Amino acid sequence: MGRCFKMGYCGMYQARTRTHGSKSKTIIRLPAMNLEEFANSAAQTGILTQQETIDVFLHFTASNKPQLCFPIKPRQGLKTQVCHRFQSCAYRSNQWRYRGRCDSIQFSVDKRIFVVGFGLYGSSSGAADYNVRIELKRLGCVLSENSTKFFSDGSSSTFHVYFENPIQIEPECFYTASVILDGGELSYFGQEGMSEITVGNVNFQFQCSSESTNGTGVQGGQIPELIFYGPPVDD
Repeated sequence: MGRCFKMGYCGMYQARTRTHGSKSKTIIRLPAMNLEEFANSAAQTGILTQQETIDVFLHFTASNKPQLCFPIKPRQGLKTQVCHRFQSCAYRSNQWRYRGRCDSIQFSVDKRIFVVGFGLYGSSSGAADYNVRIELKRLGCVLSENSTKFFSDGSSSTFHVYFENPIQIEPECFYTASVILDGGELSYFGQEGMSEITVGNVNFQFQCSSESTNGTGVQGGQIPELIFYGPPVDD
C-alpha cells in the first residue's frame, strides 16, 4: 500500500476523489499499512482530513482505538494451490537415488494457471540437504529455471521449491516439469500415481516425459506436487 503512494498514485487518487467524492477514499485499506508507511506517505498527501489522519495514527498507537471509516483487514490476495499426483509414497533400500539424472513429468490443464514451484520428496534415511535445479519447458523451450536448495528432515513430507517468478500455463497444452537433485541420501518416492486430477476448479492431466532419465513417470517417482495460482476455489 505504501509503495503505491510512493509511486505517485496519490495524484491520480486525488483527482478521482474530486470526481467521485470523499466516499471513494474509504475503500483504501490505510490501517493495513504499517505506521512508518502511513506516516511517510498517506499522512502527507493531503487526501485525508486532519481528523482522519489523527484517527489513523491513534489506531496504530493507542490502546483505546477510535472507530475508522477505512477497511482494517488486509486483502487476502491469491492463495497458492497444490496438485498432489500420488496416492501414497514409499522408500526402498536401493532407490530413489540421484546421480545427476533428470526426473520429469508432463502435464496439461483445462484452465489458465500460474505455476510457482514444485513439491519434492526428501531423504528417507535421516535429515539431509539437497541442491536442486528445477525447470519448466514447453515444446522443448525453457520457460523458467532455478537452482536452489532445501532441507529434508527425514520425513515423508513434501518440500517446496520455487521459481523466481510465476510461469503462465495455457490450457490444453502439455508442459514438462523437470528436476535434477544432488544429494547423497536415498529419498522417498511416490506411487499409485494418477493420470487425471481435479484441484479446485482446475483439471490436470499427466503423461510420461521422454526427458525423465531417473525413473519418474505417471505411476511413480519424484515431483509429487505442482504449486500454482489458479481460479479461486468456491467456498
